[in-house]
Amino acid sequence: MKRSIVVLAAIAMSAALIAVGCQKKAAETIKIGVAGAHSGDLASYGLPSVNAAKLVVEAVNAKGGVNGRMIELLIEDDQCKPELATNTAAKLVSGNVVAVIGHICSGATKSALGIYKDSKIVTISPSATNPPLTQSGEYPNFLRTIAPDDAQAKLATMFIKDKLGLKTLAILHDKGDYGKGFAELVKQFAEEQGLKVALFEGVNPGAPDYSAVVNKIGNSGADGVVWGGYHPEASKLVQQMKDKGMNLPFVSDDGVKDNTFIEVAGKYAEGVYATGPMDTSSNPLAVKAVADHKAKFGDEPGAFFLNAYAATQAVVAAIQKAGGTDYDAISKALRSEFVETPLGKISFDQRGDVIGFGFSVFQVQGGKYVELK
Repeated sequence: MKRSIVVLAAIAMSAALIAVGCQKKAAETIKIGVAGAHSGDLASYGLPSVNAAKLVVEAVNAKGGVNGRMIELLIEDDQCKPELATNTAAKLVSGNVVAVIGHICSGATKSALGIYKDSKIVTISPSATNPPLTQSGEYPNFLRTIAPDDAQAKLATMFIKDKLGLKTLAILHDKGDYGKGFAELVKQFAEEQGLKVALFEGVNPGAPDYSAVVNKIGNSGADGVVWGGYHPEASKLVQQMKDKGMNLPFVSDDGVKDNTFIEVAGKYAEGVYATGPMDTSSNPLAVKAVADHKAKFGDEPGAFFLNAYAATQAVVAAIQKAGGTDYDAISKALRSEFVETPLGKISFDQRGDVIGFGFSVFQVQGGKYVELK
């Protein structure tokens, strides 16, 4: 009798342990990282991605999660600095994320990608446009919901030649992977189109004064200026140029196509051109995403918000399609399935570049960026 009681107790205990184990397994979350500049001068590029991921995940979890599991976000700040990005990546790997939305800046992205690759973690950036990130074949784990800089640079160059009618350019950059890469591509395409590059020079990011290089622009005979880099330096350059009476067309990239540039540069921003992600704000999914952002966070979303929203949707859809968190299965799903997003219906090619979305040229008119048709 006692033996029977002991056996029954053991069985009951085993059943209880199995039940606890099953509950624990069912309660395990799917962890997705969000990495980028969440503080510092370039936070206006990174924080919208955090908000986008939060909105997508909140909606998914409200419907029961993915394959019966809730999604958990792990958010890490790299300030868009390559030296911080490696530590950020290591933290996310330690946190057992299965995918990362980010990073934001190309240099930081490049620093982190090797760590994610070694850990077999899918990484989708909403904004890192440096071509070698996908075109070198070095990072099969990397995808992006934005077109690469060669497409952006070619568009800018043809706009400069065909629409602005410029003949001689001064091309400046911030010496970084993103800014210098864009500038070099514009130089290449411009010379192929018969344009003269009278000045090609890098400047030091964060410098308080750029009068020396502004003087070089004036002495070069250039009838237009191209900037490869971000808004803090661009705002200083346009101000110092216009203060010297140099009203040359100023053409830049999606590192400047941000409302923060207009806020910082003020009246000097008027007339500036910048390439950037196509305007899909009339897409019903984009309208809803923006409305949800306003309702939850109380303001308009910033740069790359829709790109990050689409990236998060793509990751979630791939996990759903894969039936789990296997790296190879998620990678295959991302490259074989189309997803309806605020950017439109997108997928990714074998290199990891987005299919179904590209760049446009914008100009600051009346204190806001307007897409030029």
